[in-house]
Amino acid sequence: MSATRPGEPEGGALRSVEEVLLGGGRVWTRREVAERAGVELEHAVHVWRALGFPAVDEDARVFTDADVEALRAGERLVAAGLITEESETMMARALGHHLSRLADWQVHTLRDWVGGDGELSPGQGTLLDHMAALLPEIEMVQRYVWRRHLVAHAGHVLAEGPEDGSAPGATGAPGGGAHVRDRAVGFTDMVGYTRMSRGLDGAELVRVLDRFESMTGDVVAEGLGQVVKTIGDEVLFVCESAAEAADIALELTARAGADPGLPQVRTGLAHGAVIGRFGDVYGSAVNIAARLTAVARPASVLVNTAFAGELAGMAGYALRPLRPVSVRGYSRLRPVLLRAARSAS
Repeated sequence: MSATRPGEPEGGALRSVEEVLLGGGRVWTRREVAERAGVELEHAVHVWRALGFPAVDEDARVFTDADVEALRAGERLVAAGLITEESETMMARALGHHLSRLADWQVHTLRDWVGGDGELSPGQGTLLDHMAALLPEIEMVQRYVWRRHLVAHAGHVLAEGPEDGSAPGATGAPGGGAHVRDRAVGFTDMVGYTRMSRGLDGAELVRVLDRFESMTGDVVAEGLGQVVKTIGDEVLFVCESAAEAADIALELTARAGADPGLPQVRTGLAHGAVIGRFGDVYGSAVNIAARLTAVARPASVLVNTAFAGELAGMAGYALRPLRPVSVRGYSRLRPVLLRAARSAS
């Protein structure tokens, strides 16, 4: 971190950007920032790395007063009992992962808007001027979205009751900010994405990805689900019920099929115990949904037997068991083909 990386601004330009974004210059070494925050040096270094930042030299002055305050805030959360030192590291890792991607997009978007060289025409200022002017607006929007998500998740948690297995669907609390409960999980991906990407230039590929993310985001939101993450040509989502996930999957298939700008999609759905942890999900149901997606045919939806059991007897769905398949981790996975009842053959 003490050396400038390729593509980074050098000298005064970089220092000016840092002072605008960090609220001051780099004045502290890693030992000094730990001492001022009142934490062990090893712990401070551990948190710094968990945030996704590169290691720094012992004597390099790369830290600011903002770094001191952030470490102090983390310690206050630990002292209050809200988090442990272990979960502080996990929280830092989750924040670093998600906010790094957001920051990368924001900086490139701002630079593209200003101009490739970061300069406007005479009298209009520079990238730095626009950063300083827009930073409060960006922070306000991010704070608004974060608080709205807090409200949404708080509503779910309060409706579920305590995570001790007494709430509907709860299967116990693993602690550390994680939770376990029965949920429906879905993976949807674009068929033939790799082949398609070879025939498109960068701008065309971005348009397809934007179209896919927009379509899947809209459908999942309309179906009362939650997008966990998008990984290239694939989206992972969760729902509270199998019926909600089934409706989302069928609608995704229909909309992709009706959109000439998108390839067909395929979806795998599973139902079972899901571990929620720092915004991501884990467990057998997640793995099974991914495996089912990999073996699904274009424009089809495959579900596991537990998911099919959740839909048993419900009008509007047609379920047809298929031959067992051998996939990674499961020697005899039993897929069930899901269709809307009106289109069942």
